Amino acid sequence: MRFLTAGESHGRKLVGIIEGLPSGVRISKDQVNEALRQRQQGPGRGGRMAIEQDQVQIVSGVRGGLSTGAPIALEILNRDWENWEKIMTWEENADLESRKVMTPRPGHADLSGALKYRTEVRNILERASARETAMRVAIGNIARQVLTALGVEIRGHVLGVAGVHVNCLDEDGYWQRVKDSAWSVGDPVAEQQMGERLVLAREQGESLGGILEVQVHHVPVGLGSHVHWDRKLDGKLAQAVLSVQAIKGISFGLGFAAGDRMGSKVHDPINHREGQGYGRVSNHAGGIEGGMSNGEPIILQAVMKPIPTLYQPLDTVHLETKEVVKASVERSDVCAVPAALVVLEHVVAWVIAEAVLEKFPADSFIELKTAWEDYRENLLNQ
Repeated sequence: MRFLTAGESHGRKLVGIIEGLPSGVRISKDQVNEALRQRQQGPGRGGRMAIEQDQVQIVSGVRGGLSTGAPIALEILNRDWENWEKIMTWEENADLESRKVMTPRPGHADLSGALKYRTEVRNILERASARETAMRVAIGNIARQVLTALGVEIRGHVLGVAGVHVNCLDEDGYWQRVKDSAWSVGDPVAEQQMGERLVLAREQGESLGGILEVQVHHVPVGLGSHVHWDRKLDGKLAQAVLSVQAIKGISFGLGFAAGDRMGSKVHDPINHREGQGYGRVSNHAGGIEGGMSNGEPIILQAVMKPIPTLYQPLDTVHLETKEVVKASVERSDVCAVPAALVVLEHVVAWVIAEAVLEKFPADSFIELKTAWEDYRENLLNQ
C-alpha cells in the first residue's frame, strides 16, 4: 500500500489517494469523520478549529460501502478557503502581497523552506502546516478499519504535558477515563494541573508540548523483517511518527530508560503455554525485537515540542531588510498534544496495516482474513 496527500492549510481542499487496499473492505465514512472530529478537539486548540468542521468525501474506490480494489480518492474541504481564495488561488491574478510573510518563525519550516525553494514564506508554511494531518487521519482511519476487522486494537493516551506527568496506574476504569478526558489522560489530578498550565501559557503568549503513548494490541509475531533495514517494523513506525509535525523523538517499550539498566532488567524472558504458543513474561521491548513484532503489544512513546507559533513571538530576521524583528504570528494553538495523539494513532495504523499486507499479500479482504487466521492458528500450535 501507499498513499499521497496534497493541499495547503488555506487552500481549497486537502486531497489524498490510497493505492493497494484490497477489495471487499467495509469502509465507514462515519468512522473517518469521527476521527477527524476527535483531531479537532482539545483544551488548547485555536480559532481555526472553530471554523473548520472536517468531513471526508470519498471520491472513488468505494462502492456500496466496500472497497473495490481501485485507488481510493478522498477530499476534505477547507471552509476557511472563502477568506483566502484571492490569496491562495492558482490563477495569475492571485493576491501575492497582502498576506506575504517576510519574518520566518523560529522552530518552523519557514526559513529553511524559503531558502531551499527560493520562494516566499507563505508558500512554505501553507504546506508545512499541521493542517495536512487531517488527511493523514482520514487515510489512517481507513487502514485502521482494516485492522479492526482483523481484531487489532489501537489505543493511546497522553503521558505528560508541560512537565505534568500522568500516574499510569493499571487499575479498573483507567482507559475509560482516558476516553472521557479532554486531555486523553486517565489521571484526574494531572488533568487539572494540565489545565492550569494551559491557562498560564495562554496568558503569557506561550505554547505547550508533551509526551504521548500509542499501543497496538493483538498483533501476531512476525510483522516487519530482520533482513533489510528498510523493512524493520520499528524503523517504519519511527519514520511515520517523526513525520508528524512537532514530533521530535520516539522510543519503544522501556525506551531510553533501558540505557540505565543491566541487561537482565531489560530483556523479556520467553515462555510457552500449551494452546497459546510462545510469549514473554514482560514487555520491556515494546512488542518489537529484531525489527519484527514479537506477539506482545506494540508500545511506543513520542515527544511533541511546543508549537512554534507564539503570541509573544521570538526574534527573527526580516528577509529583505535583514533587520532583527519579531517573528510573524499565524493563527495557532496553545497546546495540541491531545490532537497529536489522534494523528499518531492513525499514522501508526497505516504502518501496521502496511506491514500486514506485506506479510499477507491479498487482492481481496477474504483472502487477507483467511491468511491472517491460518497464520495465527499455526502460531498457537507451535
